[in-house]
Amino acid sequence: MQAFDLTPRRAPYAADATKSRGRLINEPKSPSRSDFQRDRDRIIHSAAFRRLAHKTQVFVPHEGDHYRTRLTHSIEVGQIARALARALGLDDDLAEALALAHDLGHTPFGHTGEDVLDAIMLPYGGFDHNAQALRIVTKLERRYAAFDGLNLTLETLEGLVKHNGPLLEADGTPVPRYAKRGLPAALVAFDAVHRLDLGTFAGAEAQAAALADDIAYNAHDIDDGLRAGILTFQQISEVDFLRDIGSEIEALYPGLEPVRIIHELVRRLITHCIEDAIDESRKRIERSGVASIEEVRAQKSALVGFSEATQSVDKMIKSFLFQNLYRHPRLNAMRDSAAEVIARLFPRFFDAPEEMPPEWADSVRRAAGDEAKRARIVCDYIAGMTDRFAITEHRRLFGVAPEFS
Repeated sequence: MQAFDLTPRRAPYAADATKSRGRLINEPKSPSRSDFQRDRDRIIHSAAFRRLAHKTQVFVPHEGDHYRTRLTHSIEVGQIARALARALGLDDDLAEALALAHDLGHTPFGHTGEDVLDAIMLPYGGFDHNAQALRIVTKLERRYAAFDGLNLTLETLEGLVKHNGPLLEADGTPVPRYAKRGLPAALVAFDAVHRLDLGTFAGAEAQAAALADDIAYNAHDIDDGLRAGILTFQQISEVDFLRDIGSEIEALYPGLEPVRIIHELVRRLITHCIEDAIDESRKRIERSGVASIEEVRAQKSALVGFSEATQSVDKMIKSFLFQNLYRHPRLNAMRDSAAEVIARLFPRFFDAPEEMPPEWADSVRRAAGDEAKRARIVCDYIAGMTDRFAITEHRRLFGVAPEFS
C-alpha cells in the first residue's frame, strides 16, 4: 500500500482564506478563526443543518435509528472531504464547509420530495436543491441581526453552486442537466449581482467535497441496504470489486459475523476510493501544472477525481444500487407515500396560508398579487420541513398520515 505524506501543507492552487473575495456584507474579521472556519461554524449552527437530522437519505428515519439521515451523511462527507483536502494541500476548512452545506437545500423525503415540488413549481421556475441551498444561506436563514442568510464568503457560495462542475458550456448554454429547463432562477439572479463564473469549475476544495459525496453515499447505501435486508451478500457479489473485497474478508476472518463483515466491506471500499482519489488527483494536478486557484477554475476538466479503474467501479456500484436498492418495492412504496404528503400539503398551504406559522402566513399574504412569489414562499416552507414534521402536518390537516411501511 502506498504511503501518503499527511503533513499539513498549503499548495499554491489551494483557496486562501487570507485572500478571500469577501462576504456579501462586510464584517470585522474574527480574531480566532479564518473566514472559511467561520463559514463552517455558521453552517453547523444553522437551523437548516439541524433539520437534516430528520430528513431522508434513503430510508425514512422512523424506519430505524441506525440508518443514515441527511445529517449523518453530511458529516461523513465532511470527514472524507477533509481527508482528501489535507492530502492534496487544500484548505480543509473550506472543503469541510462545502461538504456540510451541500445538502442543505434538500426537501423532506429525499429526491422524491424534490421531484414533487419541482413538478408543482414548474409554472414558477421549478425547484432545484442546489438553488435552494443558495437561497437558504443567502436569504432564508434568519439568525443574525445585521443580515438575512449566513453571509458566507464568496468562495463558499461559489463552491456550493458549482461543486458538481460548471453550469454553463463554453458557448454559454446550460450544461445537459439544465439544458431543457435552463438554469434555476435563483442561481441566475445571484450570479447577475455577485459573479460566480458559472461556466468554470469551482476550486479544488469544492471538487473534493463533490467526490467525497460520491464516496460516502455509495458506501453507506450499501451499508444501509445490507442492514435493512434489502440487499444480500450474494447480490453485492454481482459487482466484481465488492466480491473481491468480500473474498479478502473471508480469507482473513473466516466465519466473521455479518454485522462485522458489513463494516469491513464498507470501510475497505471507502479507504480504496480515498486513496485512489488522492493518487489520481495528484497526477492530474501535476500534469496540469496549475499554480493558483484561478488556474484550477480555468481547467477543462476536474482535477480531483478517480482513476479510470475506480471510475468504472463507481459506475458499476451506482448501477447496482439503482437496480437493487433505490427501485426496490419497499422503497417504491415509501416514495409513493412521501409524494402524497408533499402533493397534498402544497395546495392546502397555498390556498389557506393561515394554516402556516404566522411569519410564513404573513409573507404569503403580502405576496397576494404575485402568484409566483406566493408559490415560492409556500415551496420554501415545505422544502424546509423534516420528514416527521411533514407527516405531522399532513395528519393535522387531513386527519391521516400515509403508511410508510
